[in-house]
Amino acid sequence: MIDGAPCPNRMPKLLLADDDALLCEVLARAFSHRGFAVTVASSEERAGELAREDPPDYAVVDLRLGEKSGLDVVPMLVALNGAMRIVVFSAYGNIATAIEAIKLGATYYLCKPATADDIIVAFGHHAGSRSPVPPERTMSIKRLEWEHLWRVLREHGGNISQAARAMSMHRRTLQRKLAKRPVRN
Repeated sequence: MIDGAPCPNRMPKLLLADDDALLCEVLARAFSHRGFAVTVASSEERAGELAREDPPDYAVVDLRLGEKSGLDVVPMLVALNGAMRIVVFSAYGNIATAIEAIKLGATYYLCKPATADDIIVAFGHHAGSRSPVPPERTMSIKRLEWEHLWRVLREHGGNISQAARAMSMHRRTLQRKLAKRPVRN
């Protein structure tokens, strides 16, 4: 399956730690179809409990787990299984957190949105390799804008007025943009 994959006579175990329930549902289903035994945690504490009960072979950890940082989960996972392949997954990607994630023991750092296949490719990344995992496709500007608008709206509990203020946008403009169907890649 992936370089350094676990024993071929059992399904590889994957821990998915993200507080976005819908994303977890979609990714869990996708990873299950690709042969992984998936467990889902929506908090740092739950991720720790599940990992200690049955250490996974792979982990996908969101940078923000509720009010806490997913980076706190990475060293705990590495301590449980030093061979674990860990991908830190974030909608708030920046160079500083990517570097910190790698220093703490993550295998790779991906920005959302990414597919299960993108994550599987990232699991195969090895430190010191010359080329990073290239995205198979780039997202259009319109799709990026649409994803950003919805993410900010979720961060503000669905309150359009607060989300519009946070983006320095008129409320009606935001409503009009949100009413459109998602743009395809």
